[in-house]
Amino acid sequence: MSDLFDAAARCLSACRIEEKLWLTQHTAQAWQDGTLSHRSCYDPDPIGEPGRPPAPILVPPGDVPKRRLATEAGLIALVHAVAHIEFNAVNLAWDAVYRFRDLPAQYYSDWIRVAQEEAHHFQLLRNRLIELGSDYGALPAHNGLWEMATRTAADAMTRMALVPRVLEARGLDVTPGIINRLRHAGDNKTIAVLEIILHDEIGHVAIGSHWFNFLCAQRGLNPEQTFLQLIHQYFTGQLTGPFDYQARRQAGFTTSELAALESFNSSGNRRQSV
Repeated sequence: MSDLFDAAARCLSACRIEEKLWLTQHTAQAWQDGTLSHRSCYDPDPIGEPGRPPAPILVPPGDVPKRRLATEAGLIALVHAVAHIEFNAVNLAWDAVYRFRDLPAQYYSDWIRVAQEEAHHFQLLRNRLIELGSDYGALPAHNGLWEMATRTAADAMTRMALVPRVLEARGLDVTPGIINRLRHAGDNKTIAVLEIILHDEIGHVAIGSHWFNFLCAQRGLNPEQTFLQLIHQYFTGQLTGPFDYQARRQAGFTTSELAALESFNSSGNRRQSV
């Protein structure tokens, strides 16, 4: 039987877009067919940069093109930015499989499904870019998601708290507003793609919530307190509202956590403490 972690490493390290997407589907099918073992006798390599194509070039967040939906250039910038998030999310899902060992088989099933769905999202967005006369890589992008993956590489619980439940959960808050703006602009094609993504992303954040709570329970930790402690410890930006309470509850956030996020938001920036 082949090794799931070797297969995940191949998905993660692939640089060509078509290869990464093909390997994602091939590995997911092999897992479903029961031909991959999640028992490993070796530790993961230290985290590095994932496989990605030469473009887009990576720049600081402030240098990413503005997304003014009233113009075609602004729409392309928006779709490109979301496509970049989804491409990063494929790598993040495979790293969650590769990096964290000795977890239940369902953990790996969940994150393999996430990788498949993120790959599908990316393909939908890339097709939309091509329809608009552009393509993925035509504009610069930033690397914030992977930077947080690097900072949380030592611990699955911390990864589950800060990547799905902080960074990726932000999409649950902002995507409905983007859809409304696109509806006013009459762009039903982009709306259709974003509605698929929003539906699936609620499930992805819920997976992060489930495994965060599972790991807290394993360690005898209070998940609500631990979540907020990790935000204070690791998160260097500001959690800006408003938060979509309905979507976040569906994704596993408690009422207490949402209230604490509101408090964190209103108190302004918190600097890294370690």
